[in-house]
Amino acid sequence: MRLYLAPLEGITGWIFRSALHECFGGFDKYFVPFIRPNQMGHFSAREKKDIFPEHNKGMYTVPQILTNRPEDFIRTASKLKEYGYGEINLNLGCPSKTVVTKGRGAGFLAYPDRLDNFLYEIFEKCEIRISVKTRLGMDEPEEFHRILAIYNKYPLEELIIHPRVQKDFYKNTPDMEAFAGALKKSSNPVCYNGDIFTMADYGRFTHMQPDVDCIMIGRGVLADPALARKIRGGAGLSAAELRRFHDLLYAGYCREMSGDRTILYKMKELWTYLAPVFTNYKKYAKKIKKSEKCAVYEKVVEELFEKEEIIMS
Repeated sequence: MRLYLAPLEGITGWIFRSALHECFGGFDKYFVPFIRPNQMGHFSAREKKDIFPEHNKGMYTVPQILTNRPEDFIRTASKLKEYGYGEINLNLGCPSKTVVTKGRGAGFLAYPDRLDNFLYEIFEKCEIRISVKTRLGMDEPEEFHRILAIYNKYPLEELIIHPRVQKDFYKNTPDMEAFAGALKKSSNPVCYNGDIFTMADYGRFTHMQPDVDCIMIGRGVLADPALARKIRGGAGLSAAELRRFHDLLYAGYCREMSGDRTILYKMKELWTYLAPVFTNYKKYAKKIKKSEKCAVYEKVVEELFEKEEIIMS
């Protein structure tokens, strides 16, 4: 089974990916949260840091682009190639309303003819491998019949399918029937993405879909950073390595960001997923959420690791 780290905006930036790779490994590809091409054609400061080769050592990293303008995609792909990248990913899955209302991400799926023309142009002009991360459509899974027919016209590196429609966001359950149908009909290699949070989830999925040899994991890794390693038959999460992972991540944010509020916002976001791996975690999670100074936060975390145990194997 090939395993990919999903691109989660605001979370899986280069500091997170580097710490995860160093402490746990397990992933074949690490996808970079989307680059949004601008009118000036320049990368933002965040985007530059995310794609900088020195920040992605030892990892097969795939930048993702969010756009519905072929000229923007082509220009950005050319610049990424100059950075040494051989593969890029097109985001056709983001369900955010601010993205969708502009016809980007999953919103692009509402315009299949435009999407077809877009893909034709970028495959004609880009000298780099292109994969696509997609949803099934905007409103109904049946939309994917036409969308998949479009994808099948082009030599995708792979098609990463999150079997929900845009209006689902991350609610309801993935449509496994629609995914199974797409797996059979796709002329391109298929990767599954969606709701693999635990080893039990992974076991159920592989039982239902024994022909799938590639999955992308996102939120499950936030709750269990060792999940990919466990899927490969490795050890479960230990307190010592989780502490090391936390410290690398926290130190990285302290170096790169200014102000306690900004740093703690990043750490609090992580703890919403991570706290339940500890015994008696609720009181610590509450204290972390209320922390306004890094010094206070550090004392709470120290106490958590000292007094509580990991309950996840």
